[in-house]
Amino acid sequence: MVLLSLSIAFTSLLSFSNVANASAAVPAITEQTTVENKYLDVKQARTSNETLQDWKSWVNDHAYSLMSIQPEKLEKQQIPSSHFDDLDMLKPLLHDKRIVFLGESSHGVAEFNLAKTRIIQFLHQERGYNVLAFESGMGNVMNAQGQIDKQAAQQTMKDAIFGVWWTKETLPLFEYAKTTQQTDQPLALAGFDIQQQGPFTNGDWLKNSELAKQFSDVEEQLAEWSSSKDLQGYRKAKPSITDVYTQVKSQVKLKEAELKLAYPNEPHIVKLMERTLADRIRLAGEYVELTIQSNIEIEQNNPASFLKTMEWRDQAMLENLLWLSTEIYPTEKFIVWAHNDHIRKAQSEVMGSPYPVKLMGERLPDIYKKYSYVLGLYMAGGETANNMREPMKVLPPAKGSVEDILSSTNKPYTFIDLRNRQNERGNSWMFEPRFLYSWGIMQESLVPRDQYDGLLLIYKVSTPNYVK
Repeated sequence: MVLLSLSIAFTSLLSFSNVANASAAVPAITEQTTVENKYLDVKQARTSNETLQDWKSWVNDHAYSLMSIQPEKLEKQQIPSSHFDDLDMLKPLLHDKRIVFLGESSHGVAEFNLAKTRIIQFLHQERGYNVLAFESGMGNVMNAQGQIDKQAAQQTMKDAIFGVWWTKETLPLFEYAKTTQQTDQPLALAGFDIQQQGPFTNGDWLKNSELAKQFSDVEEQLAEWSSSKDLQGYRKAKPSITDVYTQVKSQVKLKEAELKLAYPNEPHIVKLMERTLADRIRLAGEYVELTIQSNIEIEQNNPASFLKTMEWRDQAMLENLLWLSTEIYPTEKFIVWAHNDHIRKAQSEVMGSPYPVKLMGERLPDIYKKYSYVLGLYMAGGETANNMREPMKVLPPAKGSVEDILSSTNKPYTFIDLRNRQNERGNSWMFEPRFLYSWGIMQESLVPRDQYDGLLLIYKVSTPNYVK
């Protein structure tokens, strides 16, 4: 995971001086005045303070307040539907949507993990979204899903997702997923990231100890090379690394019975294992070289190769997500868990972002965008954590920012729909550039409605309770 530590390093390279926190273009107010006994029309525009007050008044009239973000408790393997009454406003918004993208402005927020877990419970139980896809390794989540009945929920969480989400606040989600496996509507876990995330299989199913050992070794080698600056050295080592992955991949269909025995809760284990190993071959062939070049250029304060790794990764994530939706779960509805940057619709247009490139959400085919709903999560105060689990104070909302406008409800959890709005006097803020804070500390400017279909603001947040 590289989102925060590298982004701060590159923020200083990007100019933000020309982005103004402009007021909306708003209708004028006409007054009559007498000049030399003649009536003239004098147009007086609203002041910025008046405009801001109009926006806040509109939000107070149109926003929804969630009653809770705490995950719900199951009663006889079911959550009473009445517990989700405050989320009923999502039903008409999602009636024809196949994918719901759940974002977050920071990976290190306890309340984001809680809120997303409760929303996932609602989407799964009440709306039939039966696949939960994480911004985490495809093979890692495959491994966790395959053994979900054989181990504790906490181990499934640690096997499946990146360590930034190993928290007590995320654990109820995996407890819920484990419980659903025994029902007629199991929640299937999937991953779409291509990055390495530790071992995704132990190779026992190969029934070949020598090849299993070679496989384990190249996994370690690839991780080590990814932090290296020796590009020529890697190019020499790459053929032997790729050869081992190719050998392992050739055994997948031959060892179908062994795989199904090792991963009894993953009915698509053969296809997923083949796909993951094909991704490893691609990773070894292209991505690691880009990463090594990026490591070299970072020391020179040159972000060019780093941005290429971002684009490469997000293109691969998109391809994996589309593959899951067509080849593995062609008739199911999806929930996607990822950072805001990966899911918003026009990332390359965000001013002030350390990644001014096209990421996964922007690359999504138009037909998928039509049948998707993108929800961005933000915070207005408190404390967040970076990817190293270090706490950071959330900066107070800038005047006229999205956080400032939405927090005017004085509610702890404020939801607003953007997609089904026409530009009018009170909501023009969502149709023009506005400031927001990524990670609670990095100011960005974007047109909210061009990026998101909805926003959920949590007024005050705290750092997660991490699980070791």
